[in-house]
Amino acid sequence: MVDLKEQYKELKDEISTNLLAALEATQFILGPNVQAFEKETAEYLGVKHAIGVASGTDALHLALLAAGIGPGDEVITTPFTFIATAEAIAYVGATPVFVDIDKDTFNIDLKLVEKAITDKTRAVIPVHLFGQPVDMNALKTLCDAKNLKIVEDCAQSFGAHINGKQTGSFGDAGAFSFFPSKNLGGFGDGGLITTNSDKMAEDIKVLRNHGSTKQYHHTVLGYNSRLDELQAVILRAKLKRIDDYNTNRRRVDQTYKAMMQGTDVQMPHEDGIGYHVYHQYTCMHPQRDKIMQALRDAGIACAIYYPIPLHKQEVFAESCKGLTLPVTDNVVKNCFSIPVYPELGEDKIKIITDTIKSAL
Repeated sequence: MVDLKEQYKELKDEISTNLLAALEATQFILGPNVQAFEKETAEYLGVKHAIGVASGTDALHLALLAAGIGPGDEVITTPFTFIATAEAIAYVGATPVFVDIDKDTFNIDLKLVEKAITDKTRAVIPVHLFGQPVDMNALKTLCDAKNLKIVEDCAQSFGAHINGKQTGSFGDAGAFSFFPSKNLGGFGDGGLITTNSDKMAEDIKVLRNHGSTKQYHHTVLGYNSRLDELQAVILRAKLKRIDDYNTNRRRVDQTYKAMMQGTDVQMPHEDGIGYHVYHQYTCMHPQRDKIMQALRDAGIACAIYYPIPLHKQEVFAESCKGLTLPVTDNVVKNCFSIPVYPELGEDKIKIITDTIKSAL
């Protein structure tokens, strides 16, 4: 699905040199590379604060805590995402409320968000799924009117924007993941929280470091969730190239669409609101299983993102009993994802598309 070796070859010398320098410096916890990366990402994303944490899941968790979300609160989100989105809501003692998705973008349906708001609703987590931004201007207008917090799940959308304003800069906070397969990916786990609030930034820095502002003085119950210094070295090298990476992901999209013309495969949709960065390349067809078998037989990677929506996961099934989300159920039944990464060439794309067309 993602050929990480191609990207590594390009960066190998730079990363090796800077990793050795970091090893020589031996400042491994919240060292100079973490600090520099936080400054560089804040500048790139157009936010006041960017705070490195240990994972994208931790980014969501600590952002919700800093936003004051807790037991008895409801948080509206999408069922069509990785489970970390809902895990983080449950971690703080709140209740995830799932609403259906848009049939074209697969992002949360904003009309249904408004209908789901109750007296207990305190926040919304929009997920910029597969790299396509949610219509944040519309969501922010709604949430401001209802006095709701917004924590953006930007795990799949680094570099995606709406008219130049980056995802992660609209809400009260944004949560990013640096899992290796992400658009901006490390060589292990890592995450980042963005915010324009001085208070939230200060709280998050305390929460990520055992609830401490001064060594051995702990003001709140905190966590051990710090971005690793060596991961920051790798991420700094890739950050300089993120726009090129995303431009090439969009090139892959255009090549796929040109080669798939004349078929009835539903290709990824752009709604014209935001700049899509194609973290995953997710298509739809009623003969999904036949297509995937043909791809596997040809030695081509493929996957289903996501085979079980969150409201049907065992951990949430009891609390979501009776919940009907028809668009999500239809997408889950028909969606499949094919390879997408910046270095994917036209020759390989032709093999992939020819295999799909032959299967049909």
